[in-house]
Amino acid sequence: MHIRYLKIMFVVITSLMALVYVTQNMVNAEAAHAAIIYVMSGADHTVYTNSFGPKFSNPVLGWIVIVVIFGLEYVAGILLAKGAWDMWLARNADAETFAESKKWAQIGSGVGVLVWFGLFGVIGAAFFQMWQTPVGTGSMNGAFQYFVSCAITLMFLNQKDL
Repeated sequence: MHIRYLKIMFVVITSLMALVYVTQNMVNAEAAHAAIIYVMSGADHTVYTNSFGPKFSNPVLGWIVIVVIFGLEYVAGILLAKGAWDMWLARNADAETFAESKKWAQIGSGVGVLVWFGLFGVIGAAFFQMWQTPVGTGSMNGAFQYFVSCAITLMFLNQKDL
């Protein structure tokens, strides 16, 4: 039974992480927009100065990227919160019911992996080479921490309950 409570706690904490970060991002939307434009433009890249793909500095495109990122972060947090609530309601149920209650938490964790590994790790770090600047490195390192949190939560949720 204690494993169920630990799983619920992991989901709650991961949900709060996503919701707190997206709220901080929204409060600092102008700075986030500037960072996105900076990274997508390839500015100050001194190690890998060339790219096989295009670079962007269009402010409108930057806002579109911000809306996608913020939207997915928010969705991850809400899905995780729904999952935590469902798991809480099923905490005393049979094993099959509890396993079914993890659905939204699993999906929310997956959305978190998509955002922080897919968007930041693959597109930001690999494609736009964001690791070449302090602004990009800071974002990349933070995204890695969030990705790992979501991935560990997802793996823990998928383990058989004792």
